[in-house]
Amino acid sequence: MKKPVKIAIFGALGRMGRIITKEIYKNLNFNITVAIVKKNDSRIGKDIGKILGIGKTNVLIDCNLEKKMDFFDILIDFSNTSSTLHNLFLCKKYKKKMIIGTTGFNKLEIQEIKKSSKEIAIVFSANFSIGINLILNMLEKITKTLISTSDIEIIEYHHNKKIDAPSGTALMLGKKITDTMNWKLEDYSIYERNGKIGERPSKKIGFSTIRGGDIIGEHTIMFASLGERVEITHKATNRTLFVNGVIKALLWIKKKDIGYFNMEDVLKI
Repeated sequence: MKKPVKIAIFGALGRMGRIITKEIYKNLNFNITVAIVKKNDSRIGKDIGKILGIGKTNVLIDCNLEKKMDFFDILIDFSNTSSTLHNLFLCKKYKKKMIIGTTGFNKLEIQEIKKSSKEIAIVFSANFSIGINLILNMLEKITKTLISTSDIEIIEYHHNKKIDAPSGTALMLGKKITDTMNWKLEDYSIYERNGKIGERPSKKIGFSTIRGGDIIGEHTIMFASLGERVEITHKATNRTLFVNGVIKALLWIKKKDIGYFNMEDVLKI
């Protein structure tokens, strides 16, 4: 039997980090060997398993990723843009693979991730849900069929702690539509509406953002035309669904040495 792949979790006690750690701990293909949290966290030095209620794991919580680089093969990072970019530098330096689920990167930062993938393997996605990625695959055909007669709106809902807007998933959906039409997303998007805005322009994608409570994530793509409206909605009711995608991404990337991949690659859609 092959040895399990060694996994590091950055933000191991965050919303996603907790669930990822618990679910991957159950999977015999992987061993969680590194759990990283913010500096000054009172739980540093404690066993991650005891903190999460899954029993003793002998993995002690730490805040210094660089001193742990020899103890893992793949880093999972769902943190924030500045932390992820720092971790990207470390992974490139030490030739470690990455699963990136962080959102909110600007164009230059995304270019840096793509550039780094020439030296290490990276799976980067704003959403690891299998359902969302199936919708992405459907969007190309739907867009080509309805674009000439429809106004397109993307509405996204998230919890009140989310710091970026529109969500990375909403932008990913919008980009799929604009890529299908050979448009640039930034040239065909409406992000703000206030006051006397006049009639809705055609060939534009409107983005609406809702933040409240503990909503995990909901996205609707609407194609509205005269006499009918086509809506595609995805609702996340449990964060475990994202972990299923992460595990598929881990199984994919462990066979890769270099390259930039997304969930459509992983799922071979």
